[in-house]
Amino acid sequence: MAYAADAGLDTTKICLEGTRTDLLTEIIDWIHSPEPDCPRVFWLHGEAGKGKSTIAHTIAKWLKELGGLGSCFCFARDRSAERRHEKLFTTIAHGLADCDPMLKRALAGVLASDHSLKTTADVMQQWQKLILQPLSNLSSPIIGPVVIIIDALDESGTEASRRNILRILASTETTNLPANFRVLLTSRPLPDIYHALHDAKHVKAESIDDTVAASTYRDLCLYISDELRGDFCEEQVATTLARKSDGLFEWARLACEFIRSQKTCSTPQQRYNDLVSRGPGEGEALLDDMYRAILRDVVEPTPEALARFRSVMHQLLCTMEPLPMDSLTTMRRNFRRDLDRYDVEVVLRSMAPLLGGITDPSRPIRPLHSTFFEFLTDASRSEEFFVDMLDTHAELVYSALCILQQDLRFNICGLESSYTRNSDIADLASRIKNHVSPHLSYSCRHWVSHLRESTFDSQVAKEVERFFKGEQTLFWVEALSLLKELGNAHVELDGVIRWAGVSKAYLPYFHIGLSWLEGT
Repeated sequence: MAYAADAGLDTTKICLEGTRTDLLTEIIDWIHSPEPDCPRVFWLHGEAGKGKSTIAHTIAKWLKELGGLGSCFCFARDRSAERRHEKLFTTIAHGLADCDPMLKRALAGVLASDHSLKTTADVMQQWQKLILQPLSNLSSPIIGPVVIIIDALDESGTEASRRNILRILASTETTNLPANFRVLLTSRPLPDIYHALHDAKHVKAESIDDTVAASTYRDLCLYISDELRGDFCEEQVATTLARKSDGLFEWARLACEFIRSQKTCSTPQQRYNDLVSRGPGEGEALLDDMYRAILRDVVEPTPEALARFRSVMHQLLCTMEPLPMDSLTTMRRNFRRDLDRYDVEVVLRSMAPLLGGITDPSRPIRPLHSTFFEFLTDASRSEEFFVDMLDTHAELVYSALCILQQDLRFNICGLESSYTRNSDIADLASRIKNHVSPHLSYSCRHWVSHLRESTFDSQVAKEVERFFKGEQTLFWVEALSLLKELGNAHVELDGVIRWAGVSKAYLPYFHIGLSWLEGT
């Protein structure tokens, strides 16, 4: 069954022990409430940086340790290419089935009678057939609290991408869940989400912005003291920064990262003084001020350094899914201009306060908080660090096609027989990991997506033509099969034809490729 990978619990995002206790206790009491009219949905909302996701992951970890977690699903703005909104309830059903053998059998029975449900993007069908129906088919109820956590719904994409999800959550159908089921939802109060949920009787809406100021201030002091312990921290430092944070845990995290950074041109005391001397701000403005302070600390104020920064950030913003640093560099080495071919580490190595994956070459590079990419693409907020969303997609599709030409080969995973099903190869996952690099996997799966996003480019068109004329097309199809992406190839190639329609000179080659694929 199709489900979103890497969308679950992240234990690195949990609350520091002893913090947010009032809010966590309130949610735990709601989970265990025996009242028959207890709201099935708890919607925790508030502005960016207040720690909503931290609360969600803390509850998820606590429940998992107790054996009561049903499923945890996290949206992420930098994973929009995966269309996670189309896999929400299939992934939740997958998680619920792992919790209870009876439910797993009931779900298997539903899928056996209708195979199309395995891959449907219709969330209404997913909810009815993969959640409610298997639960109603159980001969006995699941014991104990079962919690479904949906984190960062506001990062699911456009309003259209979550319209039907909100329709389900806002309807009384959620009351058809068993009495011991709960749905914990977090998001910013975007207009469409607020309109759908704030008046629903089965939804308990709680604003994290209304959390008691005294407890938030105490928690921030504890957090800052823990983060700066052994480096630069006195009680006065923690209390001053906590007051300065205006209740934003993300600002406090960034402030601690800024103070303890290893810059030779300033001391922790000087960086602390710089922070506390800044004028008052609140919410988004306060975070923006911190982003600018960190970037001005790590990016040299020269035209060349700023140009490289913008170029690498643009690559990160346009990439369909996060990639490790080595893969980002490999993609960049195939860019067409000589001045664009450099190691991304020269830009990223100092950006650990803002981006995850900097110190671990196996981890994808992604923002530690979604607001950072929003900041970069708003000229009024990012100022000299503004990243104009020009057409980098043409460079990425050109690079991807070069990688396909260079790295694809016959029987890339060294399989012993062409007559064995992929599902029957016990070590297929390890073979794919050893023989298909992250950048080759990415290029196979996303070159057409970048093509669709780019304007027509004759040089790119020639590379596409060369690709379809050669044997690499066959090897690409094999790789798609190994990566479980072959089912999307027909739709992808149809998108290539629409893109190529701007110049009819290239259409015959693309139609040949599509016709050939239809015959396989």
